[in-house]
Amino acid sequence: MSQTEISQMKQIQQPVPLGTLIGRELRNEKLEKPTVKYGQAALAKKGEDYFLVKLDCQRVPGNPSTSFSVFAIFDGHNGISAAIFAKENLLNNVLSAIPEGVGREEWLQVLPRALVAGFVKTDIDFLSASSYFGRLIQLTGENSGTTVTFVVIDGWTVTVASVGDSRCILDTQGGVVSLLTVDHRLEENVEERERVTASGGEVGRLNVFGGSEVGPLRCWPGGLCLSRSIGDTDVGEFIVPIPHVKQVKLSNAGGRLIIASDGIWDALSSDTAAQSCRGLPADLAAKLVVKEALRSRGLKDDTTCLVVDIIPSEHPILPPTPKKKQNMIRSLIFGKRCQNSAKGTNRLSAVGVVEELFEEGSALLAERLGKEFPLDSNSELFRCAICQVDQPPSEGLSVNSGPFFSPASKPWEGPFLCATCRRKKDAMEGKKASRPTLTA
Repeated sequence: MSQTEISQMKQIQQPVPLGTLIGRELRNEKLEKPTVKYGQAALAKKGEDYFLVKLDCQRVPGNPSTSFSVFAIFDGHNGISAAIFAKENLLNNVLSAIPEGVGREEWLQVLPRALVAGFVKTDIDFLSASSYFGRLIQLTGENSGTTVTFVVIDGWTVTVASVGDSRCILDTQGGVVSLLTVDHRLEENVEERERVTASGGEVGRLNVFGGSEVGPLRCWPGGLCLSRSIGDTDVGEFIVPIPHVKQVKLSNAGGRLIIASDGIWDALSSDTAAQSCRGLPADLAAKLVVKEALRSRGLKDDTTCLVVDIIPSEHPILPPTPKKKQNMIRSLIFGKRCQNSAKGTNRLSAVGVVEELFEEGSALLAERLGKEFPLDSNSELFRCAICQVDQPPSEGLSVNSGPFFSPASKPWEGPFLCATCRRKKDAMEGKKASRPTLTA
């Protein structure tokens, strides 16, 4: 191998900053904004799945050149209230956490943090005693919750936030299937089991008559088999709404997203789902994935699937992956091992098709919200990083505050939380309860 070839390989392996990627995209006519096409299909067993599709969102209202798309699946359990509430409020809560007037590069950089804030605010609002749904919980006794897989597509950049076990996969032209989410099932996720028990929860299986244990691992109280969700008033607050977030940038060859509830993934592997619909337009692909899941397992759960094609404008559909190329599943790593990417150190995928820009899955708000929340010198007010409400410094506490004289306590550093959001943070970390008692 020549020195020139070695030098070129080294250049390919270097991390590429997000700003460089976006600048390259804007300068290169071949990387014009892609076309986004989608298809949806579903079969209902309990009627607790909901989905959201918005193709006409705009970073700058009235400016079509700033458009982006949102796709989401909400898989409810123990009722439908949490899924409906999240569908109606989550997007607005995320967008309200993004500073106004920022350009596209900064908008994409702060989006992961805004997703965290939006998920937590949606959970707090749903459980609030003063909300309509809080009253509904009291009157009906419904203790519903929901998984969420929430996808934002801006140009060739895809950002995915998720809690629970509704999954999003990416199928690229190289024949590589990437997982853009992490399943928060206690049965499979060791890190989440350790977090739940460290926060005061108990993890175990159902005990039946005779002392034998059956079913998947669950957390107690509540008996939920997931470690993250929105809602779920009957479980401990160690079941958190803080999402795993992954951000990638596709090449101009594009790719296909398959977003689906666990009714699909309990029946099909990621590889099988991707292979079953390659070469078909998105609307037919979604129907075929649902059909394949039904054929494999039968209708045992609500089954909802969104197929989203991100393709060059000149192509009507994604071209099929050449059959001679062996398909691979590439599971993206969860947790603190990827923490450096959250601080700006980007990584390239092994096949050079997808630029990995960001990944973080920590359940600690102090690790997810950043520190760029200074005091407004004009109003002398702090803005809560979660609910976006302004309050005097005496009424808000830094997310970094700790016990008095503790070396880890840095109450002068942002982000800052109002009293309600601070209680929620402490409760999620096992320090004290925050959920109010609902009274008539």
